[in-house]
Amino acid sequence: MINKQNISRDEIAEAMKGEFGFNRKLCLDIVNDILDIIIEGLLSDKKVKIHNFGTFKLNKKKSRIGRNPKTKEEYNIDSRNVITFKASKVLLKYINNKINK
Repeated sequence: MINKQNISRDEIAEAMKGEFGFNRKLCLDIVNDILDIIIEGLLSDKKVKIHNFGTFKLNKKKSRIGRNPKTKEEYNIDSRNVITFKASKVLLKYINNKINK
């Protein structure tokens, strides 16, 4: 189990290797394939739902005027795409049960 805030693909693959006993290259290929499927789904459908885990959505933000809080200088923030994630009820229930124990 990985116990840190930021993890890399290699660390996920290493955890899979320890859990399932597959070789490291196969685990890394699986991790990369899963992430590629999510990315391709976002690019084509703008939404990827993983049952009992959550939903990734690609949203477009409009351009807007921003302001530097220190100097009060205004500048234009260009339109951009953002990815949001909403956890499923099953995942939220699991997390809350783990935290409250």
